[in-house]
Amino acid sequence: MPTAVASCSTGRCEAFLVGQADLDLVIDRLTAYSEAGADCLYAPGIKTKDQISAVVKAVHPKPVNLLLVSPGLSVAEAAELGVRRISVGGSLVRVAWAGFMKAAREIADKGTFAELANGYSGAELNKMFK
Repeated sequence: MPTAVASCSTGRCEAFLVGQADLDLVIDRLTAYSEAGADCLYAPGIKTKDQISAVVKAVHPKPVNLLLVSPGLSVAEAAELGVRRISVGGSLVRVAWAGFMKAAREIADKGTFAELANGYSGAELNKMFK
């Protein structure tokens, strides 16, 4: 039997990602998306607590999605600012590739396989993806 899925629309302003770090522009666009019916607002590229807080306040009570791609805020700190959703973009893949490249470089440069000990066992992965 099919399950019903509620649709969710996201209003997204990528100004910061394209080098246009104008917070007023971002807030104006996100507010317009909110007023047009967007369920969640997203401004990838905002980073500072002041920027995040300003966006959250501007579109309240709608939820704000925050893109975290580097160390900085914790989940708890983002929640304290009012963020209700967090994305990590391609960061997990980049971390996985970093491990892959470290192991591949060791094999190519040293002819050794010590880095392979840092991987998860097949059994652990199977448990996780059950």
